[in-house]
Amino acid sequence: MATVLPPPSKRARREENERAAVTIHPPPIPTGLQRIQFRDADTGAAQGPVVSVALADLAPKNLSLLLNSLLGHTYPADRLPYRFYNPLGDGGDFSREAIIKAYLDGSSTTELQLNIPCRAEAVFKVKAVTRCAASVSGHGDAILTAAFSPASSKRLATGGGDKTARIWDCETGTPLYTLKGHTAWVLTLAWSPNNAMLATGSMDNTVRLWDPETGTPLGNALKGHTKWITSLSWEPYHLLQPGRPRLASASKDATIRIWDAVSGHTDMALTGHKDSVTCIKWGGAGWLYSASRDRTVKIWSAKTGRLVHSLDAHAHWVNHLALSTDFVLRTGYFDHQGSMAIPATPELKRAKALLRYETALSASGPAAGERLVTASDDCTMYLWHPTTTTKPLHRLIGHQKQVNHVTFSPDGLLLASASFDNHTKLWNASTGAFLHTLRGHVAAVYQCCFSPDSRLLVTGSKDTTLKVWDVGKGVLRENLPGHADEVFAVDWAPDGERVGSGG
Repeated sequence: MATVLPPPSKRARREENERAAVTIHPPPIPTGLQRIQFRDADTGAAQGPVVSVALADLAPKNLSLLLNSLLGHTYPADRLPYRFYNPLGDGGDFSREAIIKAYLDGSSTTELQLNIPCRAEAVFKVKAVTRCAASVSGHGDAILTAAFSPASSKRLATGGGDKTARIWDCETGTPLYTLKGHTAWVLTLAWSPNNAMLATGSMDNTVRLWDPETGTPLGNALKGHTKWITSLSWEPYHLLQPGRPRLASASKDATIRIWDAVSGHTDMALTGHKDSVTCIKWGGAGWLYSASRDRTVKIWSAKTGRLVHSLDAHAHWVNHLALSTDFVLRTGYFDHQGSMAIPATPELKRAKALLRYETALSASGPAAGERLVTASDDCTMYLWHPTTTTKPLHRLIGHQKQVNHVTFSPDGLLLASASFDNHTKLWNASTGAFLHTLRGHVAAVYQCCFSPDSRLLVTGSKDTTLKVWDVGKGVLRENLPGHADEVFAVDWAPDGERVGSGG
């Protein structure tokens, strides 16, 4: 029988009330000016002239307004949100307290110039989806997975319980191709990062490859797994050997297989999990990350098939995982935020894909690398930096039921988690700090997806609705009814033009 602690004494309660009644005032900010120079965090180039700012005004919000004014962004519609980093050299987030401490210590004075690294968080704005543009019927059973093409929002692929996958023309709202061949439910699908192939995985234990331009199968079914396929992931474009794209598949048979997508042969089979593999991601550094119901996350070398690390922290099934570089790995050399021109040669395409990956690596700070987040039935998530340590950086707690889905924002600065407790939560992707709880759904939230500019989030739920949220304020922007039953799949197109959902 558990020991029950006695209630606090009258004296202890009185002392606690007296402590609670005392108002704690923060230390006063000294009156003084600090000379600052904004510099681009990537190139080091000066952003505007040197200015003097009062120590009391050294807050990120004020600095963002000041920098926009210095760069001539006078209209609210032209202003960009900026992220600032510590000018004192540790590569972390901007801290006014650290600058004031240096000022009081005498190591920073009004005559010394502080170079503040900064980076625009997004260079374009995505409009919130406000209405249903097209309701396209065709599947004979529930739609279980949906994904937009990495090239544009013109093509959407879906897979469902009617044993088929379909490719839709989103411009006209009509079906393009019906991909027939599987003999059981299509559970997962993935576009290759160069938009040349579509892979589908099914409960019939096979993977099939398709040409999305013609809707025809590429070779025979890839056979090897003994139970159904749970997750698919393509090799990042900057890593692949010319003419030899590779695909990884995870299965309920506790194995992972890496396939040569041209020959259809298995390159290697990765065995080590003791239960169903629920999710896999192919990282930009050449590692495969796999989550399993055996409560572990394993990291494999995609080159040798060797087990690199086993991350053991969760106390129940690991349902999902996400990488901070997922967005750029998914879209390869397709840049919807910068130059829209597609490189002419495979070498230039790989160079652009590598450049986008390296830019994403440094997006959350000069010293950052590829990060991993895992979500579990134990109601928690863990944030990892697998390239440096096998210990979790942060444990994210707050959900009251199983965490079903987790995703990084495209800029790598935020995390969103969807749970069966009807809530979606937002977190700081660097520190693991809790930011907002998005309340509005009245049933389990199955999936969530950020807009490409990281300002909006869309969630799909068992309550038959989608909801669009303002990430910065943590408030509901749009409620999107229309589905007649549960919404299992949701995806925001990489160019930001459309959201696709399946139910």
